[in-house]
Amino acid sequence: MSTEPDRSAEPTLRAAGLSKWYGRVTALQDVSVHLGPGIWALLGPNGSGKSTLLHLAAGLLRPSLGQIRVCGLVPFGEPRALRRVGLCPEADALWNELTGLQTVATLAALGGMRPAEARDRAVAALEAFGLRDAMERPVGSYSRGMRQRVKLAQAVVHDPDVLLLDEPLTGTDPASRHAILEEVRRRAARGALVLFSTHVLPEVEALTDRVLLLVRGRIVAQGRVHEIRDMLAEHPQRIHVVCDRPRALGARLLEEPSVAGVRLLDEGLEVETREPEPTYRAVARALVEGGFELRSLTSPDATLEALFHHLVERGARMAGTGADPGVGRARAGTGGP
Repeated sequence: MSTEPDRSAEPTLRAAGLSKWYGRVTALQDVSVHLGPGIWALLGPNGSGKSTLLHLAAGLLRPSLGQIRVCGLVPFGEPRALRRVGLCPEADALWNELTGLQTVATLAALGGMRPAEARDRAVAALEAFGLRDAMERPVGSYSRGMRQRVKLAQAVVHDPDVLLLDEPLTGTDPASRHAILEEVRRRAARGALVLFSTHVLPEVEALTDRVLLLVRGRIVAQGRVHEIRDMLAEHPQRIHVVCDRPRALGARLLEEPSVAGVRLLDEGLEVETREPEPTYRAVARALVEGGFELRSLTSPDATLEALFHHLVERGARMAGTGADPGVGRARAGTGGP
């Protein structure tokens, strides 16, 4: 039997009405998504269902209700689907007595590769994650970041089209993070679909602007960060402007229809708006026309971290789910072909 996957179908992940429960505990509830090639960040607080979604996509779990398909195939019990999927689990269950090379080559062989091919591919995968000089050492001697890279190497050793990474940056040092993120970028550039969960939000912003946010087992937002941010009309965005004459600038900006309010700060002023783009243009125009000396222009609400915390609070209040009409429109526009 060939171990080469059938790549005729584009890398996609689709779920429709997907739910999973363990006894009385509901891990996922009515999740519907459509992700195409590229990098997606899977965000959410602990216990929100991130690992469950990844394990369902990897074929480790069967849905309690609804459907999930990877590359058009049901992953549970389907070898054709599993050949196209690579999973880096959060849990560390590596064999400490084996070397990094032996670990990855053994797992590749268990996946159906012949020993020589398994070894060659294991070497390439470990080198891709910066473990060329350490692959002959026992895994028990590795740092936590190096162990993470071994887990990632086994996830990509068969060159999957869909890469599922569960907290791959946890406990990693800067060198490990750099190696991991560079390899993730490289694989996405070659057309892979990468879905990774993480709490390291600055790295997410450096890697992708497409996010999937789970709260209490429900999708509360999906799409590009700026599109999600623009939909939150009930949460005005703040813009901080530090200049030489903040009171005069504030008076000019209050005349702009996109500005909801202006507040003087110890240094500069804070502008509130529900329409960020026209407001940024208005601020720029007022600065130039008024001859103001601009010292800084920032927004504490424009970061992924600020958006994440707001959406978690919003979802915890059950004020929104993945079924929101606005979120649904963003999902249809950014979730792949």
